[in-house]
Amino acid sequence: MKKESSISKLFRYAGKFKYLTITSWVLSAASALMALIPFVFIWKIIKEVLNVSPNFSGARNLTHYGWMAVLFSILSMAIYIGALLCSHIAAFRVQANIRSKAMHHIVTLPLGFVDGIGSGKIRKIVNESSAATETYLAHQLPDRAGALATPIGLLAMLLVFDYRLGLLSLIPVVVAFGIMSSMTGNRMQEKMKEYQNSLEQMSNEAIEYVRGIPVVKTFGQSVFSFKRFKASIDNYEKWVTSYTKDLRMPMMFFTTAINAVFAVLIGAGLFFTRNEVTNEFLLNLLFYIIITPIITVTLNKIMYSSENMMIVQDALERIDSIMRIKPLSETKAPKYPKDNSVVLKDVSFCYKDAKENALNHISLEINSGEHVAFVGPSGGGKTTLASVIARFWDADSGEVRIGNVNVKDISKEELMNNVSFVFQDSKLLKTSIFENIRLAKPDATREEVSKALKEAQCEDIIEKLTDGIDTIIGTKGNYLSGGEAQRISIARAMLKNAPILILDEATAFADPDNESKVQAAFSTLSKGKTVIMIAHRLSTVTGADCIYVLKGGEICEAGSHSELTKRNGLYSHMWHEYNSAAKWKVGA
Repeated sequence: MKKESSISKLFRYAGKFKYLTITSWVLSAASALMALIPFVFIWKIIKEVLNVSPNFSGARNLTHYGWMAVLFSILSMAIYIGALLCSHIAAFRVQANIRSKAMHHIVTLPLGFVDGIGSGKIRKIVNESSAATETYLAHQLPDRAGALATPIGLLAMLLVFDYRLGLLSLIPVVVAFGIMSSMTGNRMQEKMKEYQNSLEQMSNEAIEYVRGIPVVKTFGQSVFSFKRFKASIDNYEKWVTSYTKDLRMPMMFFTTAINAVFAVLIGAGLFFTRNEVTNEFLLNLLFYIIITPIITVTLNKIMYSSENMMIVQDALERIDSIMRIKPLSETKAPKYPKDNSVVLKDVSFCYKDAKENALNHISLEINSGEHVAFVGPSGGGKTTLASVIARFWDADSGEVRIGNVNVKDISKEELMNNVSFVFQDSKLLKTSIFENIRLAKPDATREEVSKALKEAQCEDIIEKLTDGIDTIIGTKGNYLSGGEAQRISIARAMLKNAPILILDEATAFADPDNESKVQAAFSTLSKGKTVIMIAHRLSTVTGADCIYVLKGGEICEAGSHSELTKRNGLYSHMWHEYNSAAKWKVGA
């Protein structure tokens, strides 16, 4: 199957605006050709001066030729401005369409996709890849059209006045094109892909590092705890150094070649005038010396546009890598849950590229209004199991049912209306507290938001903020601690009032004061709901109706707290270790 070109891909996003792009190429090429005409009038000026020398008063047409050169220069600039207007309008539309289609597609993907690929990487792909196409369409493509048209006009001019000098002027051009091909071939395209991968990795790790700063402060870790971030910087440094060294020699020879036209012309001038210097030859030599710098400029434009073409090809491939990910299947005849029960039947799940399953043949039943907990060692599958229930991922095998309906047969909107998820890492946007909470219910009134804040024990937070619930988080020193942000997230869940509530390590980093308020908020939030708690602090799950102990993606134990502590199994061991740690004190 023939690979689709970058231009074809861009035209798909451009729609009818592709005709503006084509128009910009035509205008840019016309501008480039018209920009050569002033040189013809310069040649006429030099010719007339040489013909009347030394009686320069005999030159009658210098003013006319000069104004004609100015006129065509202005026309060339005007046409080029028109080309840029067309290309920019099309480029902005393409950039907007790429971002819009990418984001519309992303929201149809499994919610776990963002955590899997990394929010920093997604943001870089969507923002920077689309921005690369804008620069390419708005500037590089019109310039490339002009740069390709210029040699055609130059070739005619170089051969018309003195074909010998013209052919000699083309020697450095041929050499430069050969060197350029070596720098912009498949090998360099692969290098460009590696470069973008390094940038994405560093961007992603930087965002994760910044998000992890509260943990560093909480546990007194040094910056070198974030080895992946430092490793990404070190890898980027090594790659850039290697890439620069690879291009050093080719770039040096390319720069030498495109600037060698003068050397060739001077050598030719000395050779051809070894016997005598005629006015005609001197005229042509001066003309070639004046016009050949255009060759240098043109070759540079072609080279840089070729480099940018590789960047755009890579950017479009990264956008396509997201667009190729299949969204969650949507049923054409959606069903509605009959109650708030959750049932899993022989569910297995494996993350992409993982060697082992994260979940292995999980079966459990949670009745409406029941409070259960998932506990166990890290990596046991607790969060993955909760994510499969909320359909952040689809199970590879088995069946997940909510209200006796397969989650695949429930519309995405209905499923989200039935399930609330309070994360360990609260996600708050840089907007007002009011708007942050109203994300759960866009048509909520201020009274409803205020009630949710009160039920979530957030009154002390609101009182200390200058603008109350209209305070914009992250500006003018208005920042929230981890526990405070968690309570705001709980208020959001209060407002949503979904019948099934999943709490994922919701008090992991809360201080004692915030934890007590968070627990009080949970008590209010949990009333009448089916609750699934994921916790390492076992004291928070002792009152659960049923505790499921997960290890290696399997349920190894299940029962109430009192039942499990009597079995002398994994939970009993974890409970003993937890109490020992709680009683531990620093010696005097």
